[in-house]
Amino acid sequence: MKREEMVVACCSDLAGKVRGKAFPASQFDKRLARGIGWTPTNVQITCFDAIAESPFGSLGDLVLIPDADARVRIEFGEGEPVEHFAIGNILHTDGRPWEYCTRSILIAALERLKKATGLTLFGAFEHEFQFKNSHSPMGDAFSMAGFRAERDFAELLVGAMREAGVQPDTFMKEFGAAQYEVTMGPQRGVTVADHSLITREMVQTVADRLGHEVTFTPIRDPKGIGNGVHIHMSFLSEDGKPATYDPAGKHELSRTAGHFVAGILKYLDSIVAITAPSAVSYLRLTPHRWSAAFNNLGFRDREASVRICPVSDLSDIAKAAQFNFEFRAADATASPYLQLAALVHAGVQGIEEELEVPEATQEDLSLLDAKTLNERGYVRLPQTLEEALRRFKANPVVTGWFPQGFADVYVKHKEGELGFLKGKTQEEICAAYEEVY
Repeated sequence: MKREEMVVACCSDLAGKVRGKAFPASQFDKRLARGIGWTPTNVQITCFDAIAESPFGSLGDLVLIPDADARVRIEFGEGEPVEHFAIGNILHTDGRPWEYCTRSILIAALERLKKATGLTLFGAFEHEFQFKNSHSPMGDAFSMAGFRAERDFAELLVGAMREAGVQPDTFMKEFGAAQYEVTMGPQRGVTVADHSLITREMVQTVADRLGHEVTFTPIRDPKGIGNGVHIHMSFLSEDGKPATYDPAGKHELSRTAGHFVAGILKYLDSIVAITAPSAVSYLRLTPHRWSAAFNNLGFRDREASVRICPVSDLSDIAKAAQFNFEFRAADATASPYLQLAALVHAGVQGIEEELEVPEATQEDLSLLDAKTLNERGYVRLPQTLEEALRRFKANPVVTGWFPQGFADVYVKHKEGELGFLKGKTQEEICAAYEEVY
């Protein structure tokens, strides 16, 4: 019997999971107009496949419309199933964006940025992940031996990324056991998040085809190394020129970029529930893990929440085009669309409030007492998901960035996730997240 190729119309949900429906690929053009049916309560499916408290119940209907510009089709070889999917937007049946569609939420945030500044976001994600059930010999961190161990995977992954329309950048053996990092070239606007989703799916599908298992969980072992997501951001003017660098600006940030960074730092403790939204995220967001623990700006400091990245005088790329900053209090348990939306809204809020860019830290903030931290404007980030959710829902400025009802549904979603974990040990909780991410 002849196989018939299928394509999946998919979306990134509140749990950062990619969910969707498949249909015959021959119907793709028709589905661009009419989409596929979707159910409102799907938004409350947690990463553990439980349904959190939902305001929708069994009621309502939506449509998921695939985006032809976010379509991926990859042939891995004769006899191999084709990898074929398209990221889409969830709409009401009358065509309005659904209030809980993460991609639509990001598009609205980017429109706010454009209206406030005339600028376009330009950026990229970096992803760390680990191979499960894989031995990692002592001494292979950042090594050739570590790369050789997964050369087949790396070369197939890079090929898949390129065929999917993502610009491969680097692949390396990271510090942790069987841990690797993959990076991609920068893109504009919503495509930044699209390429993050696509890259994670490419990692998963390549691993599956090679008989491997991978995990993007923030941390596998309470005492182990964490897997982060690093989000690089800069801006382009309407004519496509770099608009982040100013040699006369504080830390060489342009005035707008400085306000933007200050906004992220001011509202960070209230948005980390979105950028790092799992119970185990907070095992990683601790001092001395090369992640982030305070709302600080760092100059080439990999423990700062926002890091001004280095530029090279040896590069053939102009300094202004290289210049960017990196957000580090993030991981892959989040939707990349929600992560970027929260960061863009916080940054634009900083622009509108004309916040002054802070000093860049050059010390270990964990050694300072609470009084000194407060005097200098530093806040310890929440140390549990419960605390992060409290700060999120208690901040009316932050919740006001999102569509009406979103904050309440998001908190209920995460409370449902936490309910699944009640009574489990820290090790059992880590194992649960490792399985689903």
